[in-house]
Amino acid sequence: MKNSVVLAIGNTLLSDEGAGIHVLKYLIRQAFEWDGVHFIDGGTLSFTLAVEIEDTDNLIVLDAAKMGTEPGTVRCFPGADFDSFIGQPRLSSHEVGLADLVDIARLTESLPSRRALVGIEPQTMDWGELPSPVVYSAIPDAAQVVIDLLQTWGAIPASVTPVKTGVLA
Repeated sequence: MKNSVVLAIGNTLLSDEGAGIHVLKYLIRQAFEWDGVHFIDGGTLSFTLAVEIEDTDNLIVLDAAKMGTEPGTVRCFPGADFDSFIGQPRLSSHEVGLADLVDIARLTESLPSRRALVGIEPQTMDWGELPSPVVYSAIPDAAQVVIDLLQTWGAIPASVTPVKTGVLA
């Protein structure tokens, strides 16, 4: 199996801003045990995560992403689309940090060739520990995108079943 990192970023105290962290927790609660796949709660990012990005073959970043779509929309930005999306001006402060982390990996010639951002369009970024209902209902879809990417990249077996639906807590 390839070494893979699923890195969630966001702030779970700001409702939908924590969408990436909620997707990560959802995947972990599914009790998947994949050799070579590391799940990391990156919070609002830190330069210490550069090592995690540099030492992986496959990188999936989970985040709330303002894409100009309907709240709850899940989109995947692989490869060059990932680079382009994180290079644009962002509305959340941690996305600037993600671009910086990717630049560090690029400068050290260790940027994973297989990389993607899985984003969920937020509805609200107000104080609150739970996502809005529309983002909450999109979490299983985002988790399925992660599974599909890892399968496509050969990081997990094709026999992994789709994620379960149900309560996130």
